[in-house]
Amino acid sequence: MNAKQPYRLIITGGGTGGHIFPALAIANEFKSRYADAEILFVGAEGKMEMTRVPEAGYKIVGLWISGLQRRLTWSNLAFPFKLIHSYFKARNIIRRFRPHAVIGTGGFASGPMLLASTRNNIPSLIQEQNSYAGLTNKQVGDKVQRICVAYSGMEKYFPKDKIVLTGNPVRKDIIGLESKREMAINQFGFTDKEKTLLILGGSLGARTINESVLHGIDKLIDAQVQVIWQTGKAYYESVKAQVQSKDLRRIRIYDFLKQMDLAYAASDVVISRAGALAISELCLAKRPGILVPSPNVAEDHQVKNALTLVNAGAARMIKDAEAKAHLVEESLKLLYDEDQCEALRQHIAKLGKPKATEEIVNEIEKLIAQ
Repeated sequence: MNAKQPYRLIITGGGTGGHIFPALAIANEFKSRYADAEILFVGAEGKMEMTRVPEAGYKIVGLWISGLQRRLTWSNLAFPFKLIHSYFKARNIIRRFRPHAVIGTGGFASGPMLLASTRNNIPSLIQEQNSYAGLTNKQVGDKVQRICVAYSGMEKYFPKDKIVLTGNPVRKDIIGLESKREMAINQFGFTDKEKTLLILGGSLGARTINESVLHGIDKLIDAQVQVIWQTGKAYYESVKAQVQSKDLRRIRIYDFLKQMDLAYAASDVVISRAGALAISELCLAKRPGILVPSPNVAEDHQVKNALTLVNAGAARMIKDAEAKAHLVEESLKLLYDEDQCEALRQHIAKLGKPKATEEIVNEIEKLIAQ
């Protein structure tokens, strides 16, 4: 690249793990290439990125910004003032930090930050994780120089000449999990003689999945299944209270799993929502999965994400409305069907894009070099 080092990068996005973890993966890859690079994150005040990003070792600045609600609220009335305030703060951040490039991964904060960067002629790139583009990314798509996507057919949302199909950036530590199997089993205090079920509802948790597992928890206990269960912060205390009278020798409950690589490595089957990041990680982890798409997302895109795997023979799907009646039962069937698990593993392994993060950073380098 032609820019003078050390390079300065602003990465903006958040609200959910689906925006935060791709941002961290990009930051880590850039740091691995340029150890002296200065990377500043910009998030939304009060959102989970304000905790997760510092935990990963990066500095973050918060903007006073939030999304619009579907009903009339005081927050909606304040939105124009928040947007103006956040834009001027973003412009000041640009002036002080003087970044070589600004990267957006979606979420409330990325809108004003990318508006400020593009209006100041800073090379800017967005990364869209889903098959249905997020509102913020759609609003800035015509202004940025490059758009990295995970699905084909994104021309309906973005200018075709700006799109690069890269896949979704994920943590490198979930690649090559077989070597971590023994360590993972020991980490959770399990035995390799029993089957292990990993339950995920996304970074914020999923009510339907939690309620469905609670409904069938006795069946899992009777089958002596080992359970790693990420409930989400909002559901943690309730789930823990309802399970504490059960056989806890084989159940591990967490509000949030920080060592996701070990959770995947220990698992034989994964129950998960069908967000873009969850799908990408499942492909790289090469684990048999049962997907329960959220019905509360734009254009029902989680169903579309899930069907991509189901149609390739790489996962199973249960509708949200049917989960309480069938999720645990179908999980038990799959756990003890070795042939089906192996078929799912082989097919899902073909869908992973292990070099997505590297390809996105390659695009960032090209922008800086222009």
